[in-house]
Amino acid sequence: MNTPMIAIIGNGKMGRSVADVTRDHGLSISAIIGAHTPITAESLAGAQVAIEFTEPSAAVANVKACVQAGCPIVVGTTGWYSDLDALTGFVRDHSGTMLWSANFSLGVHVFTELVRYAGELLSNIPGFDAHIIETHHRAKKDAPSGTALMLQRTMASAWNRDLPVTSVRVGAVPGTHELILDAKYEQMTLVHTARDRRVFAEGAVAAARWLVGRSGVFTMADMFGSQRS
Repeated sequence: MNTPMIAIIGNGKMGRSVADVTRDHGLSISAIIGAHTPITAESLAGAQVAIEFTEPSAAVANVKACVQAGCPIVVGTTGWYSDLDALTGFVRDHSGTMLWSANFSLGVHVFTELVRYAGELLSNIPGFDAHIIETHHRAKKDAPSGTALMLQRTMASAWNRDLPVTSVRVGAVPGTHELILDAKYEQMTLVHTARDRRVFAEGAVAAARWLVGRSGVFTMADMFGSQRS
């Protein structure tokens, strides 16, 4: 597996968790870049890939700066996806490299496939309603979460029906996503619970190692697909 030198953009709770995971995996950190440090080739300090966990308002500019500095970037920040199409075009136009995901938990991507399969099965079974409930810590900026919106799209596409999302912001919950499938006389529930934010850091570091040497715009689905093939 690749052992790149990694720059970490963002020195909040997620940035610190990414730094811990990076060191635990025996990888080198070229720089930890806070909010007041411009992202340049110099501040990236020779990084072969960057991992970004900051604020929705900063993510797009951070990606552009990394692309212009010639550094591939893994984007863990959520809540900026209204700019996704334009940013994808920018990355490709500049021959850059980006991997973005609404959730870097490896288990969430298995969970998403279970949600997809449930939607396919229910598309032929009448009488069920569906609802997604997502719960996160009170400081999370975006609601619904990017993961909840991903699950909503996945379920709706497979089920051929839309479904609502309820967001709960309370305490210090790292992240819980629940799909409720309810009929008149029965109910099914699928739940994914993140017990620690480290699960997102582990996935981001795995994505960073995978991204080195590639060019273009990717998601975690691309990484999973390459690992299955």
